[in-house]
Amino acid sequence: MMGTENKVIKCKAAVAWEPGKPVSVEEVEVAPPKDHEVRIKIAASGVCHTDFTYLYDCDKGVKTLPFPLILGHEGSGVVESVGPGVTTVKPGDAVIPLFLPQCSECEFCLSPKTNLCSKNWKKTQQCVQADGTSRVTCKGQQIYQFLGVSTFSEYTVVPEYNVAKIHQDAALDKVCLLGCGVATGYGAALNAAKVERGTVCAVFGLGAIGLAAVMGCKSAGASRIIGVDINSEKCEIAKKFGVTEFVNPNDHNKPIQEVLMEMTGGGADYSFECVGNVTLMFVLFCVHKRAVFESCRAGWGTCVIVGWNETGSLSLAPIDVLMGRTLKGTYFGGWKSVCSVPKLVEDYMSGRIMLDEFVTHTLPLEGINQAFDLMTKGKSIRTVIKMP
Repeated sequence: MMGTENKVIKCKAAVAWEPGKPVSVEEVEVAPPKDHEVRIKIAASGVCHTDFTYLYDCDKGVKTLPFPLILGHEGSGVVESVGPGVTTVKPGDAVIPLFLPQCSECEFCLSPKTNLCSKNWKKTQQCVQADGTSRVTCKGQQIYQFLGVSTFSEYTVVPEYNVAKIHQDAALDKVCLLGCGVATGYGAALNAAKVERGTVCAVFGLGAIGLAAVMGCKSAGASRIIGVDINSEKCEIAKKFGVTEFVNPNDHNKPIQEVLMEMTGGGADYSFECVGNVTLMFVLFCVHKRAVFESCRAGWGTCVIVGWNETGSLSLAPIDVLMGRTLKGTYFGGWKSVCSVPKLVEDYMSGRIMLDEFVTHTLPLEGINQAFDLMTKGKSIRTVIKMP
């Protein structure tokens, strides 16, 4: 916006004042960007289950964050202004803010073996910027920025290393999904599992991340993709993304891993945990119910944990892996964020990946709480919040 450079911008944002309570749309003040920071006018933001988890289920699988807080980490927008030292983007550029940085200098960024980055990592996990403060205030109080991003706001400020410049003509209300969910699931199949042509895959949890994993399996040439979900309404939806067979564990009187072993003659080549539910995570290695892990084939099967979870513990006996199974996890689908996201945007624009099909609802900023309700009732895949 012309004339706002170096000025505080007053705008609307969905503020979570305390955990376990609905968010409220408030007028906030967004300060100008400091050194190596970028201020972005948010155009759209997907509503991810992780946002809900940190707000309502902060005692179930995730660490408690500081409040008051502006959630949202799956957004897109246009650069409004940049702070001193910023060279990668300029005002007017279409961008996707990222919860995972890519500084291109740390040991992680310099390694082809990971997509992690240590730049400002501890600070953004504490929901502040590099100097330990937020750029957003409301009613005279500092408002923390979720993962240093906060896309449930008309404007936000993020580190330069957390911004991907994308094609100027990209549909911002669709490509925002590449800021988290779709990129994570899609990359889990292509980068983490490295699914091979002609193989059998089993995807547990058919939300946005799971459906994106299905899409990745299909892109890699898997011959069978078995979708597993307790919501039977997901069956027809999942087929659009590439699921060849659907299984509802509630329809069987035996453990789901036994069902899958029989269906596949020994297990899937690749299995994906895309639920992020702490109970299912524990089930992985429980003595009697190790659903996702035991669903992959002994000898060479690979199980990938995709759903986000950061508390609790997992345990396994040596025999579980001595027989050839591999257990691994993935963060943001293994994509080097700043350089990979623009390519994913172009893949969408050229028709190589689906995005429109993930969007089941579009709401204004005031509809955030409704979006959470749709999510928990299983009535949406992704709700997109469109800013004015």
